[in-house]
Amino acid sequence: MSKERILVVEDQPDISSLLKIYFTAQGYEVYTALRGQQALEICSKTPPNLALLDVNLPDMEGYDVGRALRASPRTRHIPIIFLTARGERRDRLIGLGEVQAQYYIVKPFDIEEVHTIVKNQLEDARRRNQLHPVTNLPTAELLNDQLRQLLTAPRWGLINVHINGFETFTQVYGAVVGEDVLRFVALMLNEVVSEVGGNEEFIGQQSVGQSFLITTIPERIQTICDRIIARFDDEIGLHYNYRHRKQGYIEFVDDTGETRQAPLMSLSIGVLTHDDGPFADIRELSEAAEEVRQRALVQAREQGKRSFVAYGRS
Repeated sequence: MSKERILVVEDQPDISSLLKIYFTAQGYEVYTALRGQQALEICSKTPPNLALLDVNLPDMEGYDVGRALRASPRTRHIPIIFLTARGERRDRLIGLGEVQAQYYIVKPFDIEEVHTIVKNQLEDARRRNQLHPVTNLPTAELLNDQLRQLLTAPRWGLINVHINGFETFTQVYGAVVGEDVLRFVALMLNEVVSEVGGNEEFIGQQSVGQSFLITTIPERIQTICDRIIARFDDEIGLHYNYRHRKQGYIEFVDDTGETRQAPLMSLSIGVLTHDDGPFADIRELSEAAEEVRQRALVQAREQGKRSFVAYGRS
């Protein structure tokens, strides 16, 4: 299981350092930001599992950071805890009401109390199975909620990304290295979407397997897909040893005991838009996305290509 990521947004270096040292010692991966815009940039590339926000920041109020997180499909599920010197009733109402933060703690604070609240919030998210245990991407109900929104949205795009050859790779290299591949793909998808997209994009992962779903607007689909394939095909070889990377395939023993060869991992991507609908429910939508993705796999083999994208229902 990956370390859970905490984002500390605090412009006072001594408090920021204290929180980072303490929570790192508790086993968390801690990111820090001194400014609100820096915090939003971190969230767009590597969304944290939880955010600790100060209100008084040099470039914007922490409330604005919280509102931005709530406005984006990729970050609206993140628990927010305010740590601030502003303790007036009006401030609390903004933080707990408008921003919908989980807690509002006024400085000075007891760091062990803060840790207890953080731990409970993260445990609650795990209990509801909201995030994938390896990549920390939204899964289960968070993913289903996003798909339900597509059913009634006027314009949308859905990108279904699947890692081909992942099972064989983990059979040869082991589950731990396989988790590294999942983390690499999750980070790469976040980086591509951050470069190309805006606040409309959402990235989720199927609870079981190696499939990822991205929702976006139709105009960005091709650019996102092209960059995903270019990045993946260029960088996936780094997860193989030199011999396999050079020869372009790996050897493995199948269930019958025979030694076989398999190509390096690739991506098959299926794309749907609102023009392919309407869809009665998310099951029909998911099945259609998988059918298009399977067509991409077949077309890649027919054309002798590695990663491949198929668009729309045939």
